[in-house]
Amino acid sequence: MGAEALVTVEGLRLEIDGQVVQRDLAFDIRAGEVLVIVGASGCGKSTLLRHLVGLQVPAAGRVRYGPHDLNRCDERTLAAIRRRFGVMFQAGALWSASTVGENLVLPMRLFTRLTPAAREQRARFKLALVGMEGAYDMLPAQLSGGMRKRVAIARALALDPELLYLDEPTSGLDPVNAARLDGLIRGLRRHLGTTVVMVTHSIDSVFAVADRALFLDAEARTMTALDTPAALAAHGPAAVRDFLRREQEPA
Repeated sequence: MGAEALVTVEGLRLEIDGQVVQRDLAFDIRAGEVLVIVGASGCGKSTLLRHLVGLQVPAAGRVRYGPHDLNRCDERTLAAIRRRFGVMFQAGALWSASTVGENLVLPMRLFTRLTPAAREQRARFKLALVGMEGAYDMLPAQLSGGMRKRVAIARALALDPELLYLDEPTSGLDPVNAARLDGLIRGLRRHLGTTVVMVTHSIDSVFAVADRALFLDAEARTMTALDTPAALAAHGPAAVRDFLRREQEPA
């Protein structure tokens, strides 16, 4: 694509309780792309995402945002880096006792100097972006699973991040709503220029939204392919081609 690298991953090793989950990970995240992280269940996709946002410290290697190592910079620099990205966690992680609007306004209240009126205006605009205009005064319990995921994406966009991390955004959704969410992700990239990194188990989503797909191998415990979905399906390693075909076969 020729775009600049917003994030560079170098020699990353992920461990849980001393056990290697993934090793020797090296890739970049390019401005304006949708990068999808894919692989079999248990291969470490969500673990990698937690390392990319700084919730876990790697056993080796580093995650660089520009010149800054995410795990070795001072607190002020780290706070500035984290304001550059938004995160949607797999379960949504909405505050259940707060309204949708309050969920969106909270990061603005903590990290901006916007007036209450301006915060509400921005929150309503973010909800409109994800097709949830009428949800501002609703509670999360009043929303369907797909609606909660859309609200979680809106909250991740609250501070206008250049980079959006999504953990299994279509998990648990029926095919129709999953396709709608894929369309939303494409729209965010197209209309806002948002860079998206998405963990998914859905091969339909990989082919629907990804500019590039990073394949994590559960047995080799490392990345074995990084390319466009079409290239991986046609010319990728045999295990990757088999995985993509197997996942697309009807049940």
